[in-house]
Amino acid sequence: MTETKTNPSGQSSGEVVGVSSTVEDVFDDTYKEKEGPKPPRKIVWRNIVLMTLLHIGALYGVIILPSASVLTLGWSVVCFLISALGVTAGAHRLWSHRSYKASLPLRVFLAVGNSMAFQNDILEWARDHRVHHKYSETDADPHNAVRGFFFAHIGWLLVRKHPDVIEKGRRLELNDLKADKVVMFQRKYYKLSVLVMCFLVPMLVPWYLWGESLWVGYFVPGLLRYTIVLNATWLVNSAAHMWGNRPYDQSINPRENKFVTFSAIGEGFHNYHHTFPYDYSTSEFGCKLNLTTCFIDLMCFLGLAWDRKKASRELVLARAQRTGDGSHRSG
Repeated sequence: MTETKTNPSGQSSGEVVGVSSTVEDVFDDTYKEKEGPKPPRKIVWRNIVLMTLLHIGALYGVIILPSASVLTLGWSVVCFLISALGVTAGAHRLWSHRSYKASLPLRVFLAVGNSMAFQNDILEWARDHRVHHKYSETDADPHNAVRGFFFAHIGWLLVRKHPDVIEKGRRLELNDLKADKVVMFQRKYYKLSVLVMCFLVPMLVPWYLWGESLWVGYFVPGLLRYTIVLNATWLVNSAAHMWGNRPYDQSINPRENKFVTFSAIGEGFHNYHHTFPYDYSTSEFGCKLNLTTCFIDLMCFLGLAWDRKKASRELVLARAQRTGDGSHRSG
């Protein structure tokens, strides 16, 4: 593994140095699923009701979309991008994989975006994601795609976790997350931050600034935007583990999926990501179809982020030739 070393201004110093991998997100091939019958599936009816109501609300948001002003539609896109970056550049690439370092202002912005995304607080999101990488496609994987598209997409949120998921999650130390004051502050005030950022701010800004109705503000930049972000994230767990090519490692399920890449602003290069989880770009192609990478690069240029970890070109090509499915293309 290599790291592109950057100076405080965010510019690349041109030096490539070796760094150690993050143990908590490296696949553990020593784990063996327990023999015998699987534990009974325990349905969480509260979550089923809430998710059903949410998607009905989002559908209504689609119906009233023509009544929203152009400014409200633009605001909805802004809210989508902020909340998506809170997941992709924040909970995922920064806090789950430590693939780059971020200044306090950037971490605060990403934590705010993460609250707007409302997908569990940063510590819980990162913990589950590290477990997902460490025990991918096993009983200890929170959204094990072997259990089918529906389970990997949303079903895992509608049932109690498999006991192995809970056990393995408890064994992770998460010291880096617990030492981050931004992460712990968000966790302490998570419910309040979600109420404000996921629902009130998207609804009230268009009402206050340009006279949009609260009704449209709630259902369009509120519920519809939130539901789209959720499903875009879930597609990484489901579609990107089932459909697409595997140019880097054909022995694992994650795939390269262009639709997911587009909808999740760069997270669909999933075969690459599971092969090189420490790479800040989750792709060998830089900013190509990867808005999150563009954002991180911009933050580095502005001096708000640095130390982007990157798999070397030679390592990527060697791995693709050794374990890929033969579909690898450069550029």
